Amino acid sequence: MRQRVITAVAALALFLPIIYFDFKGISVALLAAALAGVGVYELFRMKGLTVLSFEGVLAIIGAVILALPRDPWFTFLPEGTDKFALFYFIVLLFLGISVVSKNMYTIDEAAFPVITSLYVGMGFGAFANARAESLVVLCFGLFIVWATDIGAYMVGREYGKNKLWPEISPNKTIEGALGGILSAIVVAIIYLIAFPAKEYFGYDTLPLLAMTAVFSVVGQFGDLVESAFKRHYGVKDSGIILPGHGGILDRFDSLLFVFPVMHLFGIF
Repeated sequence: MRQRVITAVAALALFLPIIYFDFKGISVALLAAALAGVGVYELFRMKGLTVLSFEGVLAIIGAVILALPRDPWFTFLPEGTDKFALFYFIVLLFLGISVVSKNMYTIDEAAFPVITSLYVGMGFGAFANARAESLVVLCFGLFIVWATDIGAYMVGREYGKNKLWPEISPNKTIEGALGGILSAIVVAIIYLIAFPAKEYFGYDTLPLLAMTAVFSVVGQFGDLVESAFKRHYGVKDSGIILPGHGGILDRFDSLLFVFPVMHLFGIF
């Protein structure tokens, strides 16, 4: 427990200034790109692959492309060309390996690094885009995720009896999941008193609270997805970069789902 607290405090001391000040809109983008690269590394590690390979390097490049905004990082692209065309070029390179390797490397094998890049790149890219919109929007997403995690843990520990998805995560309960949703809504109500929904998010309060419930569910599903990965690959944690907490994906699994869905719903 002490190690977890020390790691959490150190991480907050590092990340909060970056998120708060976001120097010229560059700091958070670089943070997102770095986290995306680590996320690729952790997924490769779980699968037993080395990231110091042609496909590993391509996967990191693809994730970074998706994590960074077009401006100012990809202004070299022709006008009207977006960064997703550049990412698709990376996909074409993966598919081209099957020809160069004379089918020793197949489309099935190419699917893993491509999906890995897409998963972590889009997730952390949405995180950076939320901060580019405003600190208020970014913190709204963070508070929903944190409130869900804390509420689910506390309610589940106290009242949890019925397993939510024991084949994937044996400790999670239906009661805990409902507690997480309720906790997120309560925190959102308090947050929206300080930052009115219409003014800061472009939605009325009730629709945004309904979306909050959806985001809470999505965040918990993202947590389950990460648990499914670890169970499939037979590992306890995605990595060891955060002592007492595991890896980057262990801490950001919910965020990788919540922020893209917030973008889908037009929050930013």
